[in-house]
Amino acid sequence: MSGQQAENPEFAQLVQAVVLSMPAARHLGFSFRRVERGEVELVQPYRTELTEHNGNFQGGVIGSLADFAGGSAAGTLLPAGWVNMTVDYTVKLLAPARGEHLVARGRVLKPGKAITVAAADVFGVHHGSETLCATALVTMRNLDMRTA
Repeated sequence: MSGQQAENPEFAQLVQAVVLSMPAARHLGFSFRRVERGEVELVQPYRTELTEHNGNFQGGVIGSLADFAGGSAAGTLLPAGWVNMTVDYTVKLLAPARGEHLVARGRVLKPGKAITVAAADVFGVHHGSETLCATALVTMRNLDMRTA
């Protein structure tokens, strides 16, 4: 793997299929808005059971969305036959997460053969207006499933 050049021409379909096949992602109801090399936008719709008592999205939901967005961005750069998994992520909650949905914009900061570092910003979207509510740093371990 080198730079931000995807070695897998089907990266967009593969990343979406892998993420949306995960029980946690299905349970939360994620959907992809955009998938490009090194970047994704992942959407979390509002559901009452994902909120705190005041109607704001709960912090764990925000963290999960950020983790999946950063990991998905990293996954777009993997060669065919490779997968990645989170080894670490840190989330900073910056403002109440409220609105009709959240959107997380993940992007690769430093690709590598074994480890890829990504970031994700999470925005609450209310009547089309976005408010930055969290930012995250996500570290992914890249694994060649053909030799694992």
